[in-house]
Amino acid sequence: MNKQSNIKVLDVTVKAVFADMRLDKFLSKHFVEYSRSRIKSLIIEGSVSNGEFEVRDASYCVKPGQNFIITIPALKPAKPVGQKINLNVIYEDEDLIIIDKPAGLVVHPAAGNRDKTLVNALIAHCGNSLSGIGGEMRPGIVHRLDKDTSGLLVAAKNDTAHHGLAKQFADHSVERAYKAVVWGAPKFESGVIKGNIGRNPRNRKKMAIVSRGGKPAITHYRIEKKLEVGGIVWASLIECRLETGRTHQIRVHLTSLGNPILGDPVYGSKRINKQKNNISEDFKESLQLLNGQALHAYLLGFTHPISGENILFESGLPPEMAAVIG
Repeated sequence: MNKQSNIKVLDVTVKAVFADMRLDKFLSKHFVEYSRSRIKSLIIEGSVSNGEFEVRDASYCVKPGQNFIITIPALKPAKPVGQKINLNVIYEDEDLIIIDKPAGLVVHPAAGNRDKTLVNALIAHCGNSLSGIGGEMRPGIVHRLDKDTSGLLVAAKNDTAHHGLAKQFADHSVERAYKAVVWGAPKFESGVIKGNIGRNPRNRKKMAIVSRGGKPAITHYRIEKKLEVGGIVWASLIECRLETGRTHQIRVHLTSLGNPILGDPVYGSKRINKQKNNISEDFKESLQLLNGQALHAYLLGFTHPISGENILFESGLPPEMAAVIG
């Protein structure tokens, strides 16, 4: 398998017992995961060779000792289509649209989520009025939020707007703030978390603060509210403002303080397993309402890429997060 392009290469050598068998029949007997019609198509397309030249005749009779190589091209993902999915549109003009994304909605199609994404909803809502800079799988998408993170996201409706917005995200001039409900409370009421973020060396599916490599990341935090029961602070509502925008930045930084986000299946599972026998029934019930990590992108501000106007949008806490913190 070619990992970079997902092209699969198969090979087989003809034994004497298969002498003079049709090539398509011979290959389909050896590679049963592919139908004979699929094998025939690959032969006609020139994807089968004998090491010297392509064999495009499915009726070619194989000879003992011959080696055949099949190159299975990567499947091209289908171009996303519009799907009627309810959108909470905060603002819209001819150049851009602001969406308040619910937790659980994937932003763009990818492996495992080919449809029912925000992109599918945007295509249905905006038609062909979306920028094409991000490619046909990500029309209009300038930035993203994790599937289980809710909140404000801007999409571009033309390439000029996309360029202007992308530049602001790149130079960190976009104002972004999040609210998170975390386990316990940080030691200090406010502070700055710094640390390069890269792949966790022990688990490549996770991010972590790393001592070597990674990308610089800075998060400013402030405690807004504490949930205290019986003299114990079970949870806190934290405001986070970003200087950088790294993958899982807030989730990783808050975990580094010892205060992972409630409901976070990747970075917070150890904490809930440790505490689940001690927390109250009411708190347990509110935790079950969460669709994922209790993280909400509540503030988004930037300079309108066409008009030059400074605009700022805010979004209230989703009901499930508000229920947890009380």
